Amino acid sequence: MCRWLAYTGDPVLLDELLYKPRYSLIVQSLHSRLGAETTNGDGFGVGWYGPVPTPGVFHGVEPAWNDRNLRELATHVAAPLIFAHIRASSGSPVQQTNCHPFRHGRWLWMHNGLIRDFPAVKRDLALAVDPDLYPRIDGSTDSELLFFLALTFGLEDDPLQAVERAVGLVEATGRRHGVEHPIQMTVATTDGRRLWAFRYSSEGRSRSLFHNTDVSTLRHQYPDNPVLHGLSDRTRLVVSEPLGDLKGAWQEVPEATCVVISEGRDDLRPFTPSVPATTA
Repeated sequence: MCRWLAYTGDPVLLDELLYKPRYSLIVQSLHSRLGAETTNGDGFGVGWYGPVPTPGVFHGVEPAWNDRNLRELATHVAAPLIFAHIRASSGSPVQQTNCHPFRHGRWLWMHNGLIRDFPAVKRDLALAVDPDLYPRIDGSTDSELLFFLALTFGLEDDPLQAVERAVGLVEATGRRHGVEHPIQMTVATTDGRRLWAFRYSSEGRSRSLFHNTDVSTLRHQYPDNPVLHGLSDRTRLVVSEPLGDLKGAWQEVPEATCVVISEGRDDLRPFTPSVPATTA
């Protein structure tokens, strides 16, 4: 499907996340170890927060491993919160408007997975999007439509509840159309201050998702590891698959779980889809 990472902590160069780790996102674009596909070459995107109110985004339709502009950007842009995504299309066209992360105001969103039988349910789901938001949908992916459903159901006020309602609607709509397992997803979203990551699928066998162990704990376990001494205690990463193989550094996010990261602390909460009352 896709691979992604979300980082929050002290400002870091994109290069430190995208290229330098042993199993970096660029390596995963060619040789994913845990993805549904080994190769994720249908475009890429990065998003980051800087001195202006809205996040910057950069998208490309070339494979991430082959884009010289991304390589150049990565060695010059540093930020305290970064999203990065490499795409393996589930059927929608390879074009910039279909590359993640998607942006709305201060919010970023990226997704790995799919809404199954999307052509069959797309119209019903699109009609549930707030009419004021609908014109801002630029692409044709199920991922972006899921983002705008979450916005419709209150993402900017209560992200966990909004995504639960969006997913609940997708499941109810899919089953009405005879789809057995309507959704498969790992999702990350942020307003530039806090970060939410979700792991869920209708069949209960979700795509891989991990978060890092507290850096201070790792530093105690590996006092001679120079990389750990270069990281702040506030460093938090959520990734589709681990960026390295240091024992104990990565913890799998449980099924049906939302990870909330704020001010260098993470909190795991249950994720339970619910059908919005207005569409039940």
